[in-house]
Parts: sequence; C-alpha cells; structure tokens
Amino acid sequence: MAKAERRERRGDRDRERERSAEPELIEKLVGINRVAKVVKGGKRFGFAAIVVVGDGKGRVGHGSGKAREVPEAIRKATEHAKRQMIRVPLREGRTLHHDVVGHYGAGNVVMRAADAGTGIIAGGPVRAICEALGIHDVVAKSVGTSNPHNMIKAAFDALSRSNSPRSVAARRGKKVSEIIGKRGADAEVRE
Repeated sequence: MAKAERRERRGDRDRERERSAEPELIEKLVGINRVAKVVKGGKRFGFAAIVVVGDGKGRVGHGSGKAREVPEAIRKATEHAKRQMIRVPLREGRTLHHDVVGHYGAGNVVMRAADAGTGIIAGGPVRAICEALGIHDVVAKSVGTSNPHNMIKAAFDALSRSNSPRSVAARRGKKVSEIIGKRGADAEVRE
C-alpha cells in the first residue's frame, strides 16, 4: 500500500510541476454539441466540445473532444488544442502584419490588419481565436459556412499564411528595410 501511495504522490508532484512550467493559457470554449450514438437499446448521449487555446502573445491552437460528460469533453478538447499550437507573427504585439485569407471546406475567412484602437471586429469562433492569440486590432469577415469547425480551420489556414517582414526578408536574402521600402516606393508610383 505504501508503494502505491508514494507513486500517487509522485504523480501529483509531476502534474503540479507541469502546471507551473506551462505559461498561463487563455482557454475559450467555442461550442458544445450533444451527440447521440444509436445502439440496440436506444440512444447513448454524449457531448462534443471545440476549444481554442492561446497564450495571448502570438501562440494559438484549437482542438475538439468527445465524451459522455461535458467537463471531460472540454478537458479532451483543451489537451488536443495545447498539442496543436502554432506561432503567428504579430506587428507591435497587437495586429497582423498584412491581410490574409484562409479557406477550409465551404468556409472562407478574411482577416485584415487594423490601426491601433480599432479593436477586434470579428464574430463567433474567429473572435475567440483573436482573443486567445493576443490580437487587439483586427477586422475579420467570415464568408460561406457558419459551421464553427470549418470557420476555425479556415481562420487557422489564414493565420498560417501570415508572415513577418523579417521572415520574408530572410527568405529573399534581403534586408527588412529593402522589403518595407519597396512597398512605400510602389505606393508613390501609383499615386
């Protein structure tokens, strides 16, 4: 009995250490559905949850989980989201560097960089993603499906296409000032 008790205490310590090492994450519950499995004796009800998790500093992930009880479904979805986190470059820690468009199934999400003070102009799951990501100023539009799963995947497709000027410059073998300077020169020529 003593061995089992020590093993249990050791497990508690390890879990506590994992919690303290992990940065504070923002968890947003996007939706819960009651699902039914038809069996010989009738229907077995369960719950499916979809969650968005972010650190508020440029990392975000999404996950889904199913279980017989709501809290267990949310826990599974949160664990799934933590494993699937991606990093998104942010300008000044508040908005995107450039406009992006993402597609998934029948869902299209357009996300546009915005000036300081604009706030998050987005609805539903896309708003939850922006809040968890740490974006303070963005204008987003969802076109097509209103299915939260497809909207989230389309938004993640858009965010994965986002690049910082530094990464573009490194890829092209140029300096950041050359990349940004060209954009300013092109604007002058058009006017």
